[in-house]
Amino acid sequence: MNMMPVFAQNNSDQLPMPEVVNPAENWNAPSDAIILFNGKSLDHFESIEGGPAQWTVEGNHFTVNPGTGSIHTREPFGDCQLHIEWRIPTEDANKEGQKSGNSGIYMMGKYEVQVLNSNSNVTYADGQAGAIYKQHPPLVNASREPGEWQVYDIIFTAPTYTPNGIEKEPGYLTVFHNGVLVQNHSDIKGPTTAYNKNLPENAIEGPIMLQDHSNKVSYRNIWIRKL
Repeated sequence: MNMMPVFAQNNSDQLPMPEVVNPAENWNAPSDAIILFNGKSLDHFESIEGGPAQWTVEGNHFTVNPGTGSIHTREPFGDCQLHIEWRIPTEDANKEGQKSGNSGIYMMGKYEVQVLNSNSNVTYADGQAGAIYKQHPPLVNASREPGEWQVYDIIFTAPTYTPNGIEKEPGYLTVFHNGVLVQNHSDIKGPTTAYNKNLPENAIEGPIMLQDHSNKVSYRNIWIRKL
């Protein structure tokens, strides 16, 4: 007996229409993004110890003020798309390893995407720029020289937990570094080093933390979309 192929029913007419969003141009924020830094103030951030962020705002960017501590957003985020631009100071060009332009971007204050000078600077693979720190090296090294602005576009899926707090599904990170894919839906194996230990272990939202690692790393054009 000849069997006819079976095709899935087309339910296209029943699907909700996607929201219309004005696309980003030249790294500018799309229309549905939350602007975390607009080049004017750190109002969206605070010290992880509480109180105003003590980093230095200058021009269209802000810079780590070494010794004042890490900062994080006042608002918590879970699943999201984060755009953030960063620059290693030229004064760090001759420093070596983890001493050259070290900072970090922590999703939910726990899961670090490393910021480092990885242009002609050798360090351990899972500690260079674009790494999920001490978990996943980047697929490639897409780093620019110190003094040049670099871009991360990060897609973050938060971990999920059972009602009694047991992890059901790990978190995941996809990262583009200067437009190049360096993390492809990489699974997160728990909090990374130097995370904010004040956050609940089974949280599904948390602030975006930027690390003070004693280097004058600068940031600009930070926006986020909740997913």
